[in-house]
Amino acid sequence: MRIHIIIPLLTICLALLLCGAEALAQCQACKSVVESNLQEGGSIGLGINRGILYLLAMPYLAVMGVWVLWYIKVKKRKKEELHG
Repeated sequence: MRIHIIIPLLTICLALLLCGAEALAQCQACKSVVESNLQEGGSIGLGINRGILYLLAMPYLAVMGVWVLWYIKVKKRKKEELHG
């Protein structure tokens, strides 16, 4: 890359890092509802934890699926080149 491309990109990245807004993962109301439900023997917390794990796993499964399809395609192409 040329220097006249790198400097603006670094400037933009630095500005985005320094000007980032504060983000809270959960509001206090949601947290207190889950905590009180767990103390009463409820299962809302378990459902929320499963939902978080589900959301966490989806991007990894999608990337793995694309990689498997790519791997199969490359394998077929190499096999055709060897035999064809």
